[in-house]
Amino acid sequence: MDKPTHLIEFEMTLIGRHLNFFGPRQRAAGRLDRSAYTMLSRLSSQGPMSIGQLSEAFGLDTSTVNRQTAALIKSGLAERIPDPDGGIARKFRITDHGSRRLEHDRSEAISALDRIMADWEPEDVAAFARYLERFNTDIESRSPTPWKRPADVRPPAGP
Repeated sequence: MDKPTHLIEFEMTLIGRHLNFFGPRQRAAGRLDRSAYTMLSRLSSQGPMSIGQLSEAFGLDTSTVNRQTAALIKSGLAERIPDPDGGIARKFRITDHGSRRLEHDRSEAISALDRIMADWEPEDVAAFARYLERFNTDIESRSPTPWKRPADVRPPAGP
């Protein structure tokens, strides 16, 4: 590994492996799976979206998005509504039940992260959050549909 990007690639592979917020034990405990959590997060921050918009936002084919949204509807986490802007395509909106489930699971994930980083200096946690945000926004700058970032998820300014 002669470049820092080699180490970043390796560590990102491990992040995916270690993030167990969406693993089998969590699903058995009634938590959302990764695709539901991600889609509900997007609908929560973005507002109602059509199949086409979701497909573009996630870089997935429409059949995959159809399956995922059907599962959300079946579990009462999302609903189909007419386009609030008067367009032809129907859109998907997170339900109150979906919002409660998402917030519960998000709170659990944040608690897990708090435990993992309990021995970190607060400045290090804030710096890590800023670097992750920078990394993601740089990736998203190459995407036609970046995620909106609500003010309540931004870390406090640090050194």
